[in-house]
Amino acid sequence: MEQKTKKRINPIKIMTGALSRNNIRNYTPKIPIYVDKKNFIIKTADNAIELSEALRLRHDVFIEELLHKKKKSGLDIDHFDRRCDHLLIIDKRNNKLIGTYRMQSSLHTRKWYTATEFHMKHIRKLPGNKLELGRACVHPDYRNGVTISLLWEGIHAYMLASDTKYMFGCSSIKTMDKEEIKSIYYYLKQQNHVSEEHKVRPRTRFSVHGLRRHLKKHPHHHGDIDTSVILDKIPTLLQSYLKVGAKVCGRPALDKSFRCIDFLTLLDVTEIRAQYTRKLKQAEPPKQG
Repeated sequence: MEQKTKKRINPIKIMTGALSRNNIRNYTPKIPIYVDKKNFIIKTADNAIELSEALRLRHDVFIEELLHKKKKSGLDIDHFDRRCDHLLIIDKRNNKLIGTYRMQSSLHTRKWYTATEFHMKHIRKLPGNKLELGRACVHPDYRNGVTISLLWEGIHAYMLASDTKYMFGCSSIKTMDKEEIKSIYYYLKQQNHVSEEHKVRPRTRFSVHGLRRHLKKHPHHHGDIDTSVILDKIPTLLQSYLKVGAKVCGRPALDKSFRCIDFLTLLDVTEIRAQYTRKLKQAEPPKQG
């Protein structure tokens, strides 16, 4: 009997096919940035191959790790990706992509991913250039303060290059439990992290059922809140936003596909500049009399 040989599959052809199907084969960045930082490179994706690596890391984190699923393409991609710039953090020691962040400036678009979950007319009307951030993910071996700092440095470089006045995006918290959602909201409100000036509301299909009614009935308090439990729930990146003055703009949206809630988070970049100014003043040597 003739032995059948298995057909060899060329991974390059598979990748190229996936890129073509998703209209990103000819991808180019809007605002290229490049920062060499000791053992790391901070840059925007320059081409479709680099973008595919970011989409592959997102797939590994969002689809496989969080949802325990797998896509045939091995990519986490939507129709916004080809319009956006993609921040990459690369470990030079092994040429490994360790973190990525999707960025979209109002210089290049008026269509936002955030608007698929929220009514955000108040955000659209803010003056100056606006930068939407999203799809942040970090390789599990590099989830530490160093990587968060590198992501922040990349965001800051892009912010300066695009003359950004406001940054915003969906900040995700991994929960669908209504009691946890209430406690998280009240904690953020008690810590003065909720904006009263730029409130938004989730679109109907993203609403947390009964939350609006509950908050209206109990606007200020929700029993005893275990701060340590809440802080364990809030991702490090969102905590770093809040530390530099970011605000969450009202009730969260419920993202059933990713089994999480999303807060629309807004940051006036003057808050970041104020933080840097304070740090520089603290670092200055005392004046000699």
